[in-house]
Amino acid sequence: MSIVESKSARPKLGRGLAALLGEDSAEQSTEAVGTGRLARFLPISSLQPGVGQPRRQFDEDALDSLAQSIRERGMLQPIIARRLKEDASSYEIVAGERRWRAAQRAGLGEVPVILRDMTDRDALEIALIENIQREDLNPIEEAAGYQNLVNSFGYTQEDLAKAVGKSRPHVANMMRLLNLPPALRTHVSEGRLSAGHARALLVAQDPEKLAQIVVQRGLNVRQTERLVQEGGIKAPPKPSTRDPNIMSAEKDLSDALGLKAALQPVGKRGGRLVLHYKDYDQLEFLISRLTKRNH
Repeated sequence: MSIVESKSARPKLGRGLAALLGEDSAEQSTEAVGTGRLARFLPISSLQPGVGQPRRQFDEDALDSLAQSIRERGMLQPIIARRLKEDASSYEIVAGERRWRAAQRAGLGEVPVILRDMTDRDALEIALIENIQREDLNPIEEAAGYQNLVNSFGYTQEDLAKAVGKSRPHVANMMRLLNLPPALRTHVSEGRLSAGHARALLVAQDPEKLAQIVVQRGLNVRQTERLVQEGGIKAPPKPSTRDPNIMSAEKDLSDALGLKAALQPVGKRGGRLVLHYKDYDQLEFLISRLTKRNH
């Protein structure tokens, strides 16, 4: 039974993509291409991307690879779509936009499609769940998909967690990423920063500056957390430009006298010797050593 045939038939959240499409759709959709029992072939030009599609980025190399596979083996899994109310001859893709794009590259004129009558809410759920189950979304796209369901249909984080098969803390943490500055969201979307990096940077006073440091230095999440706690990265010490012979002489003097000794060059040949003492006892000891006096 289709999920929109009656309101009472609406499945409970948390049963996944198969539940949203009908009890047996997950098993039957595979054989639909071969038998035509569920899928029908529609002109590829009659399909258009879904308004609620959470995915915004498509890897060009991956699309080319999928297009080559479709040329060789055909499209093994149908696209799921619904008829547009304003145009009965056009269809909105609910799940399978990536396959549709690859089929265009492969030069297909028609593609197998499973048509379902569904509400806007159902369409958003299916689009989000399918992409999450396939791990096709970057963290920002996933977070935006959750926010879309919250804004459009009043979902709670608990509802979302059940719908997509994730924990409530996972959903909450992902949605927090939408609080990132735009530059950081771009870093995450394009894979330069992980969701873990981004969550660590959320509490930083200057997250954009620290994000540049993280990316440039290739820091892991733990190092990023430490960076945020410290408020930045200390500049590395400058390499010493002092004469190693002078440094060696300073060490010999310090060892011999038991006091810190410093040699400070002055001019081309001369310099000064500085001896450091902590108290009068050390000073008296130093004087006795230099004048060879005995107590």
